[in-house]
Amino acid sequence: MPTTLPPGPRTPSLLNGLVFVVAHNRFLRSLHRRYGDAVTLRIPPFGTVVVVATPELVKAVYTAKPDVLHAGEDPLGEVLGPGSLFSMDEERHLRERRMLLPPFHGERMRSYEAIIEEEAKAAMAAWPEGVEFASLESFQTITLRIILRAVFGAEGRELAELEALLPPMTALGQRLVAAPILRRDLGRRSPARRWRAMRARYRRLTDKLIDDHLADPDLAARIDILALMLRAQLEDGGGIDKADLADELLTLLVAGHETTGSALAWSVERLRRHPAVLHRLEAEARGDGNALRLATAEEVLRVRPVISATFRLVKKPFEIGGWRLPPGVWVATGITTLHRDGRFHEGAGSFDPDRYLGKKPDTYSWIPFGGGVRRCLGAAFAQFEIDVVLRTLLRDFELQPTSAPGEREGFRGVAFAPSKGGVAVVRRRPLPQAAGPPESTSLITALNS
Repeated sequence: MPTTLPPGPRTPSLLNGLVFVVAHNRFLRSLHRRYGDAVTLRIPPFGTVVVVATPELVKAVYTAKPDVLHAGEDPLGEVLGPGSLFSMDEERHLRERRMLLPPFHGERMRSYEAIIEEEAKAAMAAWPEGVEFASLESFQTITLRIILRAVFGAEGRELAELEALLPPMTALGQRLVAAPILRRDLGRRSPARRWRAMRARYRRLTDKLIDDHLADPDLAARIDILALMLRAQLEDGGGIDKADLADELLTLLVAGHETTGSALAWSVERLRRHPAVLHRLEAEARGDGNALRLATAEEVLRVRPVISATFRLVKKPFEIGGWRLPPGVWVATGITTLHRDGRFHEGAGSFDPDRYLGKKPDTYSWIPFGGGVRRCLGAAFAQFEIDVVLRTLLRDFELQPTSAPGEREGFRGVAFAPSKGGVAVVRRRPLPQAAGPPESTSLITALNS
């Protein structure tokens, strides 16, 4: 069968790239309306990209053999470094993933609940009452500190220095991913040179954390993920590779910091415009249940996914939907387009958490975390984190509804966030609502089912 590509626009690659950055989701939806469920698009830095947006086509991508479709050659992996999961494929990727997966599931994941609630309460203590403020920055502070403590095991001076360094470093890294030309070293003030300086400072801090962990006589009792990674390397007997560890820690931060913070800001933005759902969530938060809260998080991730597509590079001829894609072509799953397609989600334009009450989202039509062997390994952790932070918010504050138009999607280089930062208006409750964790067994079962 000869190689063939789906139809698509013939506009110049650079023009496609500019529109892709400025109006990403609207652009892709318009292309799918015009050309169908699979569209060929030429954009920098990828070149030729085939974007697919049906469950059947998505399944074909996510179940393809790893030697046919690679994910470890995209710009994100290039920026994060060779030790990042985003830079790995086939056996090396699977081996690294197996090592990192356990702390993001089950009882070990639940051990981070106290950290999540503590950081949420600390950040929310500074929220103003009765006036509008952008919630995104606060949520990103929460998710950053959770990762620094639960993943990096940072404390004291290293915690403070990483907390100051990583937000601007993440913001710059996203720009480098979105615009390859910025990765060229054009002098002392160029983004590439600034990135290298930030990376060098980051490595000094992570090397210090690794050394402190290795010198800790209680390393075996530590619950942070860096400790787990170090124990695994020591048990392997292959020595400690500080460079790879630093890349992987940065990957876990990038994958779980801004994305989860954005999802929380979208939760605020959506709930303020759906007071009936908000009132039901407030009632639920007075008890120990969390079924509606979990369903709400899933619906937020459907209507406002923070990642709009996942990419794979064709390494061997790949047949999909009647086409035969040649090596060198990229294939992308159109997450936002798929999530808003009424053929696969009844009443797709409405915000309706009830669609997921007591019902697990479909594996190939609800894909905010990607899928297959490349599915975000922190997906369950992110949902757990959203659940605990929203529980804290609902118990300690009254979130004021609004009739203002919904916020637009703001593209930040990798993730999408509310264009105005998820504007909130809150009032503290006279007394905190019922304390205590949600029904842990049902929560962990729901997240890992």
